[in-house]
Amino acid sequence: MAQSIFLIVARASDGTIGDKGALPWRLPADLKRFKALTMGNPMIMGRKTFTSLPGLLPGRRHVVLTRDTSWSAPGAEVVHDVARALALAGDGEVAVIGGADVLAQFEPHAERYELTEIHEDYAGDTRLSYPAAPWRETARESYPAEGAYPAHDFVTFMRGAA
Repeated sequence: MAQSIFLIVARASDGTIGDKGALPWRLPADLKRFKALTMGNPMIMGRKTFTSLPGLLPGRRHVVLTRDTSWSAPGAEVVHDVARALALAGDGEVAVIGGADVLAQFEPHAERYELTEIHEDYAGDTRLSYPAAPWRETARESYPAEGAYPAHDFVTFMRGAA
C-alpha cells in the first residue's frame, strides 16, 4: 500500500486560518468533517497546532514536526524534518493538519487538499493563500449560514491537470 498525503485546513475569505493558536470561528460541521477525514490516519502537525488541540484526538496518531530537539509531549511522535515525518507516518492516508508553515512544507508531497471555505472575514494572526495551480477543484458542497454558524463550502482539490 502506498502513502497518500492530503492537506486539511479551514480558511476564512480573507485567508485567516487561526488566531492566537485557535480557530476564530465555531463551525461544528467542519469539526465533524475533520474527524471523518482524519479518523484512523496519522496526522502530521506542527508543535503549536499540537498544543492548540483540546488533547489527544482519539483514533489518530499525532506526528509532531518541531525544530525544538528538546520538546516532547505524551502521545506525540516527535520528528524534526519532513522526511522523518513521512517515514514515521507509513503507508496509507496521511493527514497534514497545520499550521501554515507545516502545510507549506508538505504541499509538494500532497496529492489532495481538503479545504473548508468559511465565507466571512476574521481578524487572525495566521493566514494561508488559496490553493492555486497545480491544484484543481474536483468537488464542492455549499452550506448557507445557519444561526451563529457562517456560510461555508467543503472543497476538495486534486493535484494536476483536469
